Amino acid sequence: MSVFYTLSSTPLISKQSEFTVHLGELEKLVLNYLWTVGSADAKQVHDHFKKSRGGSLNTIQSTLDRLHKKAILMREKQGHAYQYRAAMEKKAFLGELIRTVTQDFSSYHDHLLAAFVSLSADLDEAHLDRLEALIQDSRQQKKDEAL
Repeated sequence: MSVFYTLSSTPLISKQSEFTVHLGELEKLVLNYLWTVGSADAKQVHDHFKKSRGGSLNTIQSTLDRLHKKAILMREKQGHAYQYRAAMEKKAFLGELIRTVTQDFSSYHDHLLAAFVSLSADLDEAHLDRLEALIQDSRQQKKDEAL
C-alpha cells in the first residue's frame, strides 16, 4: 500500500513552500531502517532486507536514490559508495505529517490539540504518563531557550 504525505516547513525547504511526498512500502521500510541505524550505504541496506524481504541491490539503490531526490534522505560520497541518512529525525518527520494533515482541515491549533486528545483515549496509563513527561520536557526546553 502506498501513502501520500504532504510536508511543509521542513528544514530543507523554505517556510512558505509545501510539497507532497509519495512513499511506497519499501521506501517506508528503508526510512525506518535508516532512523534505526543512523546511516548506511546501499549494500548495508540490501544486506539488512535480503533475508526478510528479498530483492536486488539495484532495487535498494533505486529506492535510496528516490528518497534522496524527494529530500527525505541526505547522502555523502564515501569512497565508491554513498552513505545515506534521514534528512529529518523521525519525531520531526511525523510531527510535520500530523501538522500538515490537521492544517488541511483547520489552521487553528485547537484542532491539533483535539486530535491528540482523541488519540490519547486509546493510550494506557504508562503512555499517558510518558506523554505528560514529554510535555513537561518541552516546556522546560522552551524556558531554557528563553534565558
